Amino acid sequence: MDPYLPTRRALLRRTASGFGMIGLGSLLAAESARSGLAPKATHFPARAKRVIFLFMEGGPSHLDSFDPKPLLDRDHLKPPPFDLGLTFNGSIGGNGNLMKSPYRFKRYGQMGMPVSELFPHIAQHVDKMCFLRSMVGEGLDHGGAMLQIHTGTVNLTRPSMGSWMLYGLGTENQDLPGFVTIKPHLGHSGVRNWSSAFLPGNCQGTPIGTTQGAKIDDLKKEPIENLVSHLSPENQRYELDMLRAISQRHADANKYDDRLESRIQSFELAFRMQAEAPAAFDVEKESEETKKLYGLDSPVTRDFGWQLLLARRLSERGVRVVQCTHPGWDQHTELARRHAEQARMVDLPIAGLLKDLEARGLLESTLVIWGGEFGRTPFMERDGRDHNPHGFTYWMAGGGAKPGFVYGETDDYGYRAVVDRMHIHDFHATVLHLLGLEHERLTYRYSGRDFRLTDVAGVVAKKVIA
Repeated sequence: MDPYLPTRRALLRRTASGFGMIGLGSLLAAESARSGLAPKATHFPARAKRVIFLFMEGGPSHLDSFDPKPLLDRDHLKPPPFDLGLTFNGSIGGNGNLMKSPYRFKRYGQMGMPVSELFPHIAQHVDKMCFLRSMVGEGLDHGGAMLQIHTGTVNLTRPSMGSWMLYGLGTENQDLPGFVTIKPHLGHSGVRNWSSAFLPGNCQGTPIGTTQGAKIDDLKKEPIENLVSHLSPENQRYELDMLRAISQRHADANKYDDRLESRIQSFELAFRMQAEAPAAFDVEKESEETKKLYGLDSPVTRDFGWQLLLARRLSERGVRVVQCTHPGWDQHTELARRHAEQARMVDLPIAGLLKDLEARGLLESTLVIWGGEFGRTPFMERDGRDHNPHGFTYWMAGGGAKPGFVYGETDDYGYRAVVDRMHIHDFHATVLHLLGLEHERLTYRYSGRDFRLTDVAGVVAKKVIA
């Protein structure tokens, strides 16, 4: 066979335009849905348009923040009076006795929510917040637990929550990435936590720096590496058009290639970002009052404050999903000192974000989520706490989440969720619901089966919806 002759499939595509035109409309629609990120219709009216996820990497202690347990004070240093089940590494570090919280709690707001002294600024906003005290996962170590929070699975490569949101909703700004993760953690499953996996490549999260290296001053100079090209706009446009033409020839002769198409689209987005991104990342143009609100005037709060202020700027420009990561919450030892240090870095900036979003009229349509990959145990590991996926706390604010509300309970010692258990699949289903997406309908066919973020589980917690 002559290698220069087109294949039968390619010949059919080129010559059979008569009957091919019959299905052209639906084909174009399918192609747009597969490769485009224009805003898409929701399954039902959405409460939230966008998400800001504040991820506390390492696992903050629910027992020392938003879920106090008086019995821990009473039974401090006594053996746990309950079955421990499977714990991290199959054993308990230290003496394994119960450990009371080293922090005082005080009630705040009209709801009378108890909040520890770790978070005096966040505490002022409890009436805006919906506390999920009954989160449950399966990940006992950081890698599996982080992967499950982000993708719904503890050990497989699946699309991330942000990628599913972008796939289902599209983006409101074609000149910026629809899903941005600011200073993500490269360890513990790394890029899989913001990967699009088998979803179209344009649903992939765009990382801005990492927790392991990038300093704020460096990110202010060049938040995205090589964003500005040495070529003129005309020459860049010529190169992109040539790449597009080559890609089209490949598609005509063979078949649609998502990897190639995603690569071309990434070049196109980078080209458009040169005009939009510099202004979006120019946090220094904010007023001194706003920068102080986020804590940019203090070396303690400056790093995370910069992340959150950038998140607000990206969100108001139509970026669908922004994640901000704060590492270092894994206190197996020295919990009293180190949890306090971590909290001081994030407390003021988070309160500033909530206040700023509300003042700008954005909180109602922006779902703010706070939490880590799991909680901590009520028993000791040296002078800290071990990992605990059996019951921990998240909170949400804005975006249709019921304000001033507490959902679920852990047991009297805070070890297991016992009332209104919210598995991570349920959490994902609920978040998608607030965005106007039915989790059972948000599917993608791959390798012979339909996949979804919630796998074959997930129940929407309607009690938490305002």
